[in-house]
Amino acid sequence: MREGSLEAPVRHPIPWREADFLDTEKLDAELRRVFDICHGCRRCFNLCDSFPRLFDLVDESESGELDSVASADFKPVVDACTLCDMCFLTKCPYVPPHDFQLDFPHLMLRYRAVERKQGKVPFASRQLTETDRNGRVASNVSGIANWASACENKLTRPAMEKLAGVHRDAHLPRFHGKTFATRARSETPAVNSAAPAFGRKAVIYATCFVNYNNPDVGTSCRAVLARNGVDTEVVYPGCCGMPQLEHGDIERVAANSRKIAADLKPWIDKGYDVISLVPSCTLMMKFEWPLIEPNDDNVKALSQATFDAAEYLVDIARKEGLADGMKPLNGGVTVHIACHARAQNMGQKATDMLKLIPDTDIKVIERCSGHGGSWGIMKDTFEVALKVGRPVARQAKENETAFIVSECPLARDHIIQGMEKLDGAAPTVEPVQHPVQLIARAYGL
Repeated sequence: MREGSLEAPVRHPIPWREADFLDTEKLDAELRRVFDICHGCRRCFNLCDSFPRLFDLVDESESGELDSVASADFKPVVDACTLCDMCFLTKCPYVPPHDFQLDFPHLMLRYRAVERKQGKVPFASRQLTETDRNGRVASNVSGIANWASACENKLTRPAMEKLAGVHRDAHLPRFHGKTFATRARSETPAVNSAAPAFGRKAVIYATCFVNYNNPDVGTSCRAVLARNGVDTEVVYPGCCGMPQLEHGDIERVAANSRKIAADLKPWIDKGYDVISLVPSCTLMMKFEWPLIEPNDDNVKALSQATFDAAEYLVDIARKEGLADGMKPLNGGVTVHIACHARAQNMGQKATDMLKLIPDTDIKVIERCSGHGGSWGIMKDTFEVALKVGRPVARQAKENETAFIVSECPLARDHIIQGMEKLDGAAPTVEPVQHPVQLIARAYGL
């Protein structure tokens, strides 16, 4: 180990089954150890709202040190963490293998697991995380669901804010009556046998967002892969568990990981790659699940076989070459690199993919959008989320491109809403969320 943590960060399995993990006194001791190190370093001051809250707590205390900060005052620091992993991956010099062994996001996860054990997670918040149940119900009544969730609805949104804690002005994803999995059963694109990558096989893991909220991301990805000779199947055993992870329900996430990994293992055994369409889900499958279930062979196999959608297309481009036929996109593209894409430590794959489109201006923003999953829509944090994402919204506005996309579609819509807040007018951009939709458009699909 060298000072400054010049080695690659190493993440240890999460000991969530050990009794000490949920011990409140041991948790408080670890919080104080880590927070004191953070206070002495402050390299992460500009990442999110957790660190300014922590540093203000210390600076405004009687002694100006952590010893005069009450443990009860730690909660706002924890609540501001979106589990984006950027402090661990890009800023902290004290992550393993450094002797200090800091893992700030997983410490925040531990705090939330203790909160959940103590029954402190509100009922309404828990219901919002039931994405599969909510998606099935809302898709069956998509017209009513979209009417009720529209920001313009002055009848239902104030009630939703009061009952569920969702800010009345926060943009919410729309639902579709025909899910991606349903469409895939009746719409199979013809595979281009002349493509350089012909012979590849992949399972597309739909993700709850694409399945229920924007199936076009999935159909676009499948069409692009077919054009490039990849035979695909669409599989969706259930949500990856990221919404439950945000609330510390690690046991639920572990159960999801075991089930989904077992369902996908036969495909992997048959030579199929696994493609995830949303980077938060990809991150769970690649990295979080193996840390939660380190001894599950199916989880290990899935972790090794999983690709982000852009990562997979760039892999094709580099190894076999893409099929011909893409045309330029007029007006230019702003692509936002989502935090959970960055946390995969694979480089700017969305940028690399979009640069394969000929004669198209690509502008890149690599900074937090401020959304952070459900954190970005809640009454108590929506305005903070907009503040965190304001530099991204400002840069996207200055770019003046026809397209604004992000591998995280929710982050993309949050950026659009942030742009609207800058001057009160919605930006004039094409209604496309995900970079793979632009590849499909460039191919004329």
